[in-house]
Amino acid sequence: MIAMFLAAILQAAVPVRSLDKGPMSQIDGARQAVARSAAEWSTLWSQHAGERAKPAVDLNKEMIVAVFLGTRSTAGFSVEVVGAREEGAALIVSYRETRPQPGNVAAQILTSPYHIVAVPKHGDVKWERVN
Repeated sequence: MIAMFLAAILQAAVPVRSLDKGPMSQIDGARQAVARSAAEWSTLWSQHAGERAKPAVDLNKEMIVAVFLGTRSTAGFSVEVVGAREEGAALIVSYRETRPQPGNVAAQILTSPYHIVAVPKHGDVKWERVN
């Protein structure tokens, strides 16, 4: 009973606020990114969306975490940040990648799926791919 209580305390969920999600990023390589400062956020947004207006984020309270799948050769791929939790000193960001089902016909078009979210400021960030 005590072990379950301690595990719950050590793995506290944190709020996740979606900023931008879709099938077409200008970032064509797979990567996970963290932006804590205005300069980092501006650079990441510019790499991702060019001149498009970036969402407002209070960087005194929040930071940005983002997952980019990189270029895919067909439609039907997507990615979603499904949650974040504090685990000890780390923030664990969980994300899910969706792929086209085998045998389904998907449009032959280049895509680069992404999801960008804001979370409360935290130090160490670790990534967890979930199914």
